[in-house]
Amino acid sequence: QVQLVESGGGLVQAGGSLRLSCVASGRSFANYAMGWFRQAPGKEREFVAAISWGSSRTKYSDSVKGRFTISRDNAKKTVYLQMNSLKPEDTAVYYCASPKKPWEFENIDSRDKYDYWGQGTQVTVSS
Repeated sequence: QVQLVESGGGLVQAGGSLRLSCVASGRSFANYAMGWFRQAPGKEREFVAAISWGSSRTKYSDSVKGRFTISRDNAKKTVYLQMNSLKPEDTAVYYCASPKKPWEFENIDSRDKYDYWGQGTQVTVSS
């Protein structure tokens, strides 16, 4: 059983920054890509960013590219999401997720690729 625990959310003014963390347990963290998704009220959960198992590859949604940075520390079994230049439209619950298969990065922006999700952390950006 995989457990994912996010932290770091909060209330921030537009233009500000936050760093989210997600600590994983339960399987070989270093063998799996990791992803971040978000869900705003009344909207579907959407892809934000993903990082490959060895950090050599990253992928971002167009809406966050250039503002957000995903990273990971395999020794700490932790994935991070550094969020800069935050906008009110970034307001959402942010979830980290672990994919079904190790060593896979193809279509990593698809929710169907993931089988474990954290409980989420709220990010609110005020204007």
